[in-house]
Amino acid sequence: MTGGISRRTLMKGLGATALGGALAACGSKSSSSSNGSEISIMAPVLTTQAPTGDGQLQKAIEKFTGKKLNITWVPNSDYGDRTNVTLASNDIPELMVIQGKTPEFVREAQAGAFWELTDKLSKYPNLTAKDPAIQLNSSINGKVFGVFRLRDPMRTSTMVRKDWLDKLGMSLPKTTDDLYQLAKAFKTENPNGDGKKDTYGLIIPKWPAGYGTASPYDVMEVWYGAPNGWGERNGKLVPGFDTEEFLAANTFMRKMASEGLINPDFATMDSAKWNQPFFNGQGGIIIDVMSRAFVLLNLFQKDHPKTYTNYVDFTGNLTGPNGKHSYPTIGYAGFVAVSKQSVPTESGLADMLSFLDKMSSKQGQVLENNGIEGVNFKVDGDYSVPITGQQADLVTNDAKSFAQLGTNPNGALYYVAKPATPAAEALYKKRIAIQDEDMKTAVQNPANALVSPTYTTKGAQLDQLIADARLKYVAGQLDLAGLKSQISAWHSQGGDQIISEMNDLYSKLHK
Repeated sequence: MTGGISRRTLMKGLGATALGGALAACGSKSSSSSNGSEISIMAPVLTTQAPTGDGQLQKAIEKFTGKKLNITWVPNSDYGDRTNVTLASNDIPELMVIQGKTPEFVREAQAGAFWELTDKLSKYPNLTAKDPAIQLNSSINGKVFGVFRLRDPMRTSTMVRKDWLDKLGMSLPKTTDDLYQLAKAFKTENPNGDGKKDTYGLIIPKWPAGYGTASPYDVMEVWYGAPNGWGERNGKLVPGFDTEEFLAANTFMRKMASEGLINPDFATMDSAKWNQPFFNGQGGIIIDVMSRAFVLLNLFQKDHPKTYTNYVDFTGNLTGPNGKHSYPTIGYAGFVAVSKQSVPTESGLADMLSFLDKMSSKQGQVLENNGIEGVNFKVDGDYSVPITGQQADLVTNDAKSFAQLGTNPNGALYYVAKPATPAAEALYKKRIAIQDEDMKTAVQNPANALVSPTYTTKGAQLDQLIADARLKYVAGQLDLAGLKSQISAWHSQGGDQIISEMNDLYSKLHK
């Protein structure tokens, strides 16, 4: 619910031996201290082939920075467990990718295992956050313990079957009322042309996470004016479900469900099959991240190579009954932290930050995210165009791994891959314009920076309590009194303590 804490189930008693074979490293040992010429790093690898120490891309990065890199690449599937083993060891690398504010990292950071960077990053132009809100989101109670890894700060989208819109003579929705009218038309006016009333509007899958996790329900609540997870009311932080706007949004969703405007299996549909009803002509609206529009476009392109542009259109956040309120992301995906154990001096820290600053310059970002110009890509205006071949493919593969080291708090300066078709390029440009516009009305979660002890231990189960009650209310299995009863249970089972801790932390943060 804070938006900043993630959890993993730890394998009790797991040691380094149990992780044998999980690592692909170009060096076997982290440096015990900064020696000025070599940097030890631990990072996740998402490809099947990790970069090697003598790879062309690593050599290019070493030449650019003047640093020898000793990188331990860990398979992403094992990274959470390996992180916890490393944090408990006496061999922490100088730079370490941390994928989220896990309880283990928070404990170690607050105990002094990593450098606090709160007042240091502004001295480095490429490490100074372009958006201070993201910097705050990535902090632990206002204290920064890593350079955040930038991600799109706005991704919310409303995707619609364009051919259905055209057939019914309707337009993309601008408001939640438009959304209702559109979903009703998709239900009743036979947009797929089969002569049957077998369609519906909004497609929602079973959501695999709890409250405040960017589900369509969370998005709708923000559109209705509810807080994004947490919000300030009368000078105090309150959870979003303690507001009338939360109840109004879910009553709206309940109405849509009761009228058959949402897929009937919304409580159980596998989220991996989310695209299928849209593609198969069963449902016509999806509320999710904008990248899904491009996935849908590709699906239609395979089956309808000449007419695929006729099937998908999208817009961004919708205006609710109380005005425009847009649902943002937290804007980052973990951070790169500097170990105090391996970098014990201020001069060593400055050396690490200078390296990260250089890698976040345009040239550094291009190396990490695109590769080597003229070897595996060429530049076409603002885009990169791939070059293929054995050596080029190796560099491209390595760039997918080095991108995990990219921070880019100063903004994304690397090249975007050129869209494959003019239609895809038009959608890309539309996406950027919508994101920029929606950021003007973004509703940030003021609790993203806060780490409440009780929330850390009980938050996941309490969030699920709310998510389950909300789902049952939308499905008609609980009435309004039943939903409010479950919210009261949240308070009595630890929620009141969480609210107290959150407000104490919030007041200290904003003194």
